[in-house]
Amino acid sequence: MHRPGRRALLALTAVLAGGAAVVGGTMLTSASEAAPAPSDGTLASAEALERLHRLPPVTDRVFAWTDVHYRGAEAQRRYAIDCMARRGFRYAPPATPAARAGKDTAELPRPFGLETAPSAAPPARRPPGEKPPKPGSPEASPAYAKALFGDADKRVTAQGTKGMKVSRPGDGCLADAEKRVLGDGRMRWLQVRIMLFEAQEQARADVEKDPAFRNATGRWRQCMERAGFPGQRDPLGPAKAPSDGILKADLRCKSETGYLTTAYTRLAAVQQRWLDANPAVVKDWTALLARQDKTSREVLAGTA
Repeated sequence: MHRPGRRALLALTAVLAGGAAVVGGTMLTSASEAAPAPSDGTLASAEALERLHRLPPVTDRVFAWTDVHYRGAEAQRRYAIDCMARRGFRYAPPATPAARAGKDTAELPRPFGLETAPSAAPPARRPPGEKPPKPGSPEASPAYAKALFGDADKRVTAQGTKGMKVSRPGDGCLADAEKRVLGDGRMRWLQVRIMLFEAQEQARADVEKDPAFRNATGRWRQCMERAGFPGQRDPLGPAKAPSDGILKADLRCKSETGYLTTAYTRLAAVQQRWLDANPAVVKDWTALLARQDKTSREVLAGTA
C-alpha cells in the first residue's frame, strides 16, 4: 500500500520530446506496455538504480537542481541581500548549493521501499540552514522581519488542482527578489510547481491499480513466501522492525522478480500520461524557466 510523503523541493529538468519523454536515455512507451523482468543481479549497480530513478518524468522535474535552478536561486539570494542593505539591514542567508551532476539522483524519492542494503555509515551532513537571530540583535527586531518577509496580511497564495496551497510573502525583500526574477509569472510558476507535486503524489497512488505493477507485487510476495516469509505482503516496507533475513530476502526478491524495474517503468508511464493530458503545464513550466534564467543572468551580472 502506498504511503505518500511530502517533499517540497520543486523544479524542472527536461523538455518533453513529442508525445513521449526521453529521460535518462530511455524512451517511455505507452501506458499499457509492461517492462520485462531483469535477470538476477541486474539491480546490483548504483548506475542501474540511477537510471530507474530518473525514469518518472514528473518526479525528474520536481526534484531537479540544474545550473538554471542554481542561477535562479542565487539571483534571488543576491537581490534580497542588496534589498535588505538598502533598508539598512545585513542579511546573510546560506550559500546557494551548486547544481548537481546529471547522474546525481540522491534527492529523488524512493517510493518502492528498500533498494540497497542499509548502510552502517552515518548519513551525509546537509549544509546548515539559516541560523535563528540572536535575541536583541537587529535581525531579531520586528522591523527586520517586516523588511524581509513583508506584512503578514499581504501574503499571496497559490493553489493546485487537488487542493494543496502554498503561500509566499506579498511584499518585503524576499517577495521583491522573486518578482525581479519571475516577474508577473511568479504566481503561475508557484502554481505549476504545486500541480507537478500533486501529480507525482497522485501517480504513485494510481500505479497501484496498474496490472503490470500488481503482477510484479504478486511475484515479489511469492518469492518472499518461498524464502520463508509468507507474512510479508508489502514491498514498500516489510515489517516494522525487519530482521536481516527479511531485508536480504526483500532485496533478492525485488531483483529476481524485476520488481523495481517494473515499478519505476509503470510509474513513469502513469506520470507521462498526466503530462500528455496537461500540455499547458509543461508549456508554462518551460517558458517560465527560460524567462527566469534570462532575468537571473541579468541580476547576477549586475551583482557580481
